[in-house]
Amino acid sequence: MSHEARLAELNVELPEPPAPAGNYVPIVRTGNLLFTAGHIAMIKGKVGGEVDPSQAHLAANSIAHSMLATLKRELGSLDKVKRLVKATGFVACTPDFTDHPKVIDGFSYTMAHVFGDAGKGARSAVGVPSLPLNTCVEIEAVWEVE
Repeated sequence: MSHEARLAELNVELPEPPAPAGNYVPIVRTGNLLFTAGHIAMIKGKVGGEVDPSQAHLAANSIAHSMLATLKRELGSLDKVKRLVKATGFVACTPDFTDHPKVIDGFSYTMAHVFGDAGKGARSAVGVPSLPLNTCVEIEAVWEVE
């Protein structure tokens, strides 16, 4: 099944791709690799504080949809994606919060559902004291494409 057909089967409607929040481009292609700039969630605050981990997991899921929209705008079709190479997730959290991987799983599960094994790449999940615009999660990724 194609990636586009799988997205339709999952009843996922992609949002408008986000505009850059500064002086950068949302995606850069070099050869057969695409590097996406950090995509952020709309949920504000620190995980382990005012943001519950389950809310942050959903925020990472919403970032997945946003990133898919960015990829589709760049490529014209998600069927041109060969695989997710590497995702890096940043979680704004309290000093005692340690479940960063569970938060970023919201992104990873979505990519695996859409792309199958090709949506399972290397990954890092890192806790940080703050993120742009007080968001709770930011994710960037590298993709192999046709």
